[in-house]
Amino acid sequence: MKRRTAGCAAIAALGAAGVSAARAVAIGIERNPDPVPRDRLVREPQGDEALIRRPDGTVLRAVAAGDGPPVVLAHGYGVSLLEWNLLWQDLLAAGRRVIAFDQRGHERSTLGGDGAGSGPMAADYAAVLEHFDVRDGVLVGHSMGGFVAIRAMLDHPGLVRRLRGLVLAATWAGRIYQGAPQNRLQIPLLRTGVLQRWVRTPTGGVLFGAAQCGNRPSPAMISVFRDLFLRQNHAPLLPIVRAFSQEDRYPRLAEITVPTVVVVGAADRTTPPGHARRLAAGIPGARMVTVPGAGHALNWEGTEALSEAVLSFPARAAG
Repeated sequence: MKRRTAGCAAIAALGAAGVSAARAVAIGIERNPDPVPRDRLVREPQGDEALIRRPDGTVLRAVAAGDGPPVVLAHGYGVSLLEWNLLWQDLLAAGRRVIAFDQRGHERSTLGGDGAGSGPMAADYAAVLEHFDVRDGVLVGHSMGGFVAIRAMLDHPGLVRRLRGLVLAATWAGRIYQGAPQNRLQIPLLRTGVLQRWVRTPTGGVLFGAAQCGNRPSPAMISVFRDLFLRQNHAPLLPIVRAFSQEDRYPRLAEITVPTVVVVGAADRTTPPGHARRLAAGIPGARMVTVPGAGHALNWEGTEALSEAVLSFPARAAG
C-alpha cells in the first residue's frame, strides 16, 4: 500500500512539474517582441463584399478590392480571410486586384449539404474564380488552402485558362502525418475536441499558437490566431481534417501545368520543408522558396516572400 501511495505521489509530482514547466515556457513566449502590433493583425481586409451561392446551399462570403491583375487568396484550416490582412495591403500597393473568401464552414461562409470534403471545397475555388471572372490571375493557397488548391487544379482543368500562376504556401498534397510528429498529436486531439478545450486555457492557447509560428513566436500573432481558431465550429469540418491524412495527390502533381512557386518556412513543424520539396519536385517547372526562421504562419511571418512569389509571375501579353 505504501508503495502504491508513493507511486501515485510521484506521478502527481511529475504531472505538476510538467504543468509548471509548460507555463514557464508560455510565459517566456509571451515576452517575445511583436514585429506587427495586434491592432493591425485584427483588421479584416476591406473591399466590396460578395455572396457566392453554391448548388448544395453553401454560401461563400468573399471580399475584393483594387484593380489590375487578380490574385485570389485561399486561407488555411480553422481561420478566415482575416489571415490575409498583411499580404492584402502589399498586393494592393503593388497594383493588384485582390480577392479573398472564407472557406465553406469557416467564419461567415456557411456549410451546405455536400459538407466540408476536399471535392466540394475544390469546386468552390472554381466558383470563386468564375464569379469574379478571373483572367490572368494568381491563386495563392495557404495550408489547407493549398491542399485544396491542388485538388482544384486536378479536378477543374478549366482553371488553367484563368491562371498564370499558383503559389502553394506551407502546404502539402496529402499524408500530412509524414515527417510531422506534431500532427500525429494535434489532429487526433482536434477530432475529439480535446485540443479545442486545451487551447482555451492560457497556457494551452499560447503553446498551440506558438507551434504554428517560427523560431520567435509573436504573442500578438498567437493571440489573434487563437481567437480565430476558437471562433470556428470544428465538428462539421472534420471531413476535411480526415482528408489531410487519408488523401494523397503526390502521384498526380505532374498533371499541374500552371507555373508554380512553393513557399515554406524553414521552421514549419505542421507542414515541414519535406512536403514542400516533394511539391516542388513533382510539379513541372516549380521552384521552391524557403523563408528562414518562419513557421507555418507564413501569412504573417512570410508576407514579403509571398508577395514576391505572386509578383514574380509576369502578366501575359494582350491578345
